[in-house]
Amino acid sequence: MAITTVLPNLQRSVAEFLGKPRKMLVDGKWVEAASGKTFETYNPATGEVLAHVAEGDREDIDRAVKAARRAFESGPWPAMSPSERGRLLLKLADLLESHLEEFAELETLDNGKPVFFSRIVDIPTAVDVFRYMAGWATKVEGSTIPISAHGAQYFAYTLREPLGVVGQIIPWNFPMIMASWKLAPALAVGCTVVLKPAEQTPLTALRLGELALEAGFPDGVLNIVTGFGETAGAALAAHPDVDKVAFTGSTEVGKLILGAATGNLKKVSLELGGKSPNIVFPDADLQAAIPGAANAIFFNQGQCCTAGSRLFVHKSIFDEVVDGVAQAAKRFTIGPGLDPSTNLGPVVSKEQLDRVCGYLESGIREGAKAVVGGHKRSGSGYFVEPTVLVDVKPEMKVVREEIFGPVVTAIPFSEPEEVVRSANHTVYGLAAAVWTRDISKAHRVAAKLRAGTVWINCYNVFDPALPFGGYKQSGWGREMGHAVLELYTETKAVCAQL
Repeated sequence: MAITTVLPNLQRSVAEFLGKPRKMLVDGKWVEAASGKTFETYNPATGEVLAHVAEGDREDIDRAVKAARRAFESGPWPAMSPSERGRLLLKLADLLESHLEEFAELETLDNGKPVFFSRIVDIPTAVDVFRYMAGWATKVEGSTIPISAHGAQYFAYTLREPLGVVGQIIPWNFPMIMASWKLAPALAVGCTVVLKPAEQTPLTALRLGELALEAGFPDGVLNIVTGFGETAGAALAAHPDVDKVAFTGSTEVGKLILGAATGNLKKVSLELGGKSPNIVFPDADLQAAIPGAANAIFFNQGQCCTAGSRLFVHKSIFDEVVDGVAQAAKRFTIGPGLDPSTNLGPVVSKEQLDRVCGYLESGIREGAKAVVGGHKRSGSGYFVEPTVLVDVKPEMKVVREEIFGPVVTAIPFSEPEEVVRSANHTVYGLAAAVWTRDISKAHRVAAKLRAGTVWINCYNVFDPALPFGGYKQSGWGREMGHAVLELYTETKAVCAQL
């Protein structure tokens, strides 16, 4: 059945995009996989086939890496001035913004998230990231260094140079945002890229590739190879002519990426999983903290690496906060992302549905109680009820492991020292939050939390200027802000005797 029959209200551009098999972008051309294979992507709201996409593997990765190497070492890209690179990124941002509604619909169809959020969060955020990083193109600077070598005078300085060919592997939870986080800084500093989008959600990356060609990026600067992580992703991570691999995804896969990268000791940056503590003290403004806690876990169906999945609440207000979050869960309108009334969509895939439900079953079996939710929703699509679990213990899988779904464990505490110990008792360290009116206490606790981002009286606040990354097994390196330049540049020291 044609996609336009199933979804008759789609924009014509979206229907046309979905109506033909999608090819890969290699060296400025749209090509089929070398094997001729394709794979199917699915609409998470219905489980039906959404599109057919080229299934790239090792040979396709090799073609793309060779194209990226040529583009990095010769042709117009290395001769282009920083301001010209910045203008290309600004043009890409303008094109993306002009196609906002189209990209919002594609993102929602591919991922399942409510189109309302695709319109106001995902696509505008990607536009902002491209514009912010375009500004850095002209601001990558070295420095002069006075040195004290005996017996002669020297002039010493440093250069910041693009690292080279970068392999980038992005996840399915925020496809466009993650594409912008990876592509924009790498291109701004002069690297060339082979991008491997998640096999569940490749469509907006491919459409972005079309806009990049329209903007005027030279051939081979941006290559997009679709396919599976076990084949295309693994080949990209291991390729001997890739200078750096940047990965966002699970900690388990991040460890595999790291192992694959050892062949040529390529640079590696990893943004991985989380099990973020969200701490509510008794003096918190509960009118803000309760909806904030609900948003922290249920936004994007809980499919956020920063999701506030461990909710620590002071015992004096525990019942009030848990009831408030449960009531918020009950008020969600669950449905297909394209339905304008939906504010909680499906999880991304059947595999993810089974994963989340497996954790729910494990938690209940080990003694946890579901105050609300606790099941998948009957019918078609990959829908999970927003769930609040209480009576949990630290050793339970639902407390220790990343679920990546709309499931929060609520845990009472008595003293600040106790909750800090519990919050840090995890292999992860991506994000955390503190809710209190006592600003001194907020900063003291924030300083003790082992996490790359700590929010105070807010949650999931991101900005292109704000560095983001994790402690411990939540990753290596920082994306966004000035810090991201370290990921995509090399520092060269030059010393001349006078």
